[in-house]
Amino acid sequence: GIVGASVTLLGVLALPAMLRAGYQTPFATGVVAASGTLGILIPPSVLLILYGYVAGVGVPRLYAAAFLPGFMLAGLYFVYVLARAYLQRDVAPALPKEERDFPLGTILVMLLKGLVPIATLIAMVLVSILVGLATPTEGAAFGAFGGLLLAAAYRRLNLTTLKESVFLTMRTSAMVGWLLIGSSLFSGVFALLGGSKLLGQFVTSLGMNDWQFFWVAQLIIFVLGWPLEWTEITIIFLPLFLPLIPIFNIDPVYFGVMMALNQQTSFLSPPVAMSAYYLLGVAPKGVYLNQIFRGMYPFMAIQLLAMAILWLVPDLANALPRILFDIQ
Repeated sequence: GIVGASVTLLGVLALPAMLRAGYQTPFATGVVAASGTLGILIPPSVLLILYGYVAGVGVPRLYAAAFLPGFMLAGLYFVYVLARAYLQRDVAPALPKEERDFPLGTILVMLLKGLVPIATLIAMVLVSILVGLATPTEGAAFGAFGGLLLAAAYRRLNLTTLKESVFLTMRTSAMVGWLLIGSSLFSGVFALLGGSKLLGQFVTSLGMNDWQFFWVAQLIIFVLGWPLEWTEITIIFLPLFLPLIPIFNIDPVYFGVMMALNQQTSFLSPPVAMSAYYLLGVAPKGVYLNQIFRGMYPFMAIQLLAMAILWLVPDLANALPRILFDIQ
C-alpha cells in the first residue's frame, strides 16, 4: 500500500528487463508507474487503514468494499496492456523463442518457490481480517510472523536483515504516528474555533445536491494529490469533509473507496505525478520524465473510466460488505 516503495521496487526489477527486451520506453515506464499505485486501493491498503481510523469506519468493511473495485481496475490495466501489445507488436516485442521456451515443470517449480508462499501469506492475512477472525493489528502481527518464517525458509533470516526490517518499520510507524498526532491537534483546534461549523454552513449555503458535493470533494482531493502525499491528505484534510458526508447522505465506506481510487489518479497526473518522479529516481540512464508522462496518459484515462464505472455501479463497492457483514 505504499506507492513509493512499489514503484521503486518495480522500477528496479521489472523496468530494466522490459527495456532490454525491446519494449518502448513510454509503454514500459507507464506500466510500472501505474501498476505501482494499485496498492492504494487493493487490500492490504495502508491508506484504507488510516481512512478507517480518521472516519471511524471498520477496516474490514473498507477492505471488503475495495476488493472488487481494486481488481476491476487491475483487470482494466491488464486488458489495456494485452490489447496494446497485440495490436502494436513493436511496442512490446515477443522474446526470442529460446528465452520463453521453458518446460512446464520448471515454471511450476519457480511459481511454487517464488510466488505461492508470499501470495498464500497475504491471502491468509486478508481472509482473517475480512471474516472477522483478526483485527487489522492482529492480522499485521500474523503477517509479520509469517514473514519471519518465510525468511527463515529462504535462509535469509539473519541479524542484519532483522535489524533493517525493525528500523524501517519503526521509521514508518513513527512518521504515521506523528502525522496522526499533528492532524488530531489540527482538527481539534479547527473544531474548537468553530471552523468545522463555519465550513459546514458555507457548503450547505451553496445549495449543492448530494452528487455535486461528492464530486466537488473528489476534485479537491485530486488537486491536493499533486503537492501532497496520501498520508497528509487522508489524515489532515479529509476530517474537514467527513462531518459533511452525513448531511449529503453519502456512505463513508463508498466515499473512502472512491477517494482511494481518486488518489491513484492524482499520482499519475502531471504536472506533479509523484509516481513518475519515484520511477525516474531508479530508472536506467536514457529514460526521461516526458517519456514516463507519455506512458502514464492511457492509464489516467483508465483510472477515470474506473471512477465512472464505480459511480454508475456502486454495488461494486457496496455488495461485498453487505454480504459479509449483513449491512442493509
